[in-house]
Amino acid sequence: MLFRSMQLGPEELRVIGEIGTMYRAMRYSLSTSSRWEGTLRRNTFARAIRGSNSIEGYLVSAEDALAAAEGEEPLDAEGETWLAITGYRTAMTYVLELSKDPNFVFNEGFLRSLHFMMVQYDLSKHPGNWRPGPIYVRDEEKGENVYEGPPVEMVPKLIEELIAYLNGSEDSDHALVKGAMAHLNLVMIHPFSDGNGRMARCLHTLMLAVRGVTDSVFSSIEEYLGRNTRAYYDVLAEVGRGSWNPRNDTRLWIRFNLTAHFRQAATIQRRMRMIAKLWDELEREIKSRRFPERFIYALSDAAMGFHIRSSHYRNAADVSKVVASRDLRNMVRSGMLVSTGEKRGRIYNASQMLRDTWIKIRSEEMRQIPDPFESGTTGL
Repeated sequence: MLFRSMQLGPEELRVIGEIGTMYRAMRYSLSTSSRWEGTLRRNTFARAIRGSNSIEGYLVSAEDALAAAEGEEPLDAEGETWLAITGYRTAMTYVLELSKDPNFVFNEGFLRSLHFMMVQYDLSKHPGNWRPGPIYVRDEEKGENVYEGPPVEMVPKLIEELIAYLNGSEDSDHALVKGAMAHLNLVMIHPFSDGNGRMARCLHTLMLAVRGVTDSVFSSIEEYLGRNTRAYYDVLAEVGRGSWNPRNDTRLWIRFNLTAHFRQAATIQRRMRMIAKLWDELEREIKSRRFPERFIYALSDAAMGFHIRSSHYRNAADVSKVVASRDLRNMVRSGMLVSTGEKRGRIYNASQMLRDTWIKIRSEEMRQIPDPFESGTTGL
């Protein structure tokens, strides 16, 4: 027996409806050709990678998360941290590609393969294999074990039941609820020696994509969970109550996830408005200075606070190394970028003018996103 979703009430159904409205608006906005969509998609993917791994203590800068998303070398991250980040990048990329397959079905081999991609850098974590014995979840802040997974002999049967649930179409769970329950059950089964949280969050994202909720990059709540790790741990502890007991009430977990989806969708919508405003401002500035339009790929990311490298600009603008070097020099000479470092270690940052432009845009948009269950009506 797995954890089951509760009967949705009027409040849950209202919030699900509001999330659906935001997703439809998002799809409509992205259905028209927007030059900034690639920037939004790349940065959102990087934030998801960074958020999910930060929960496990693998902390990287925004620039290194972006480097991982683009398959580049890091500026600062190294060792196991970088291996964990790139392993997760590979797994998430695999998930994003699988979501495009209308014939995809979940199976045990898929779960094992996904786990192997994430933790193959450490064979002591038994990548691709179920855990060999008992397992405990430890809260380092409290200095105590807060959850014990089910006995190891139960794992294969529970995974079999979970796969049946993932593939099933006869259940009445809404897609957002089904993704949340897939996440919860994999975490509670804790079938692997390590990486269970990352696996559950990745599975959650895929479940939503398979059920056609919206573009899988923008339906992920991993960025939100990374920003709200303590609340995430607390709700899992409250629902788990120390050990495997699938009869526990899951209402708190479902409402937490719906809140996460609501706030993440609102964050993406806000980010879309901000990036659109930024590009409008930069396009006018570039045109007034008679610069090539491609400059905007470096200037927009720099304005948003990212360190820019030549390789980053080359990928975004699709130019050669020679052209990229010349372009970046011209942006520095014009006073739009500031460079530090030498040769391969050189990075480019926003000038004060660019920073002020972004600060102004942010100040216009950065109002607090409400809790949908406390606000009654959102007005977003």
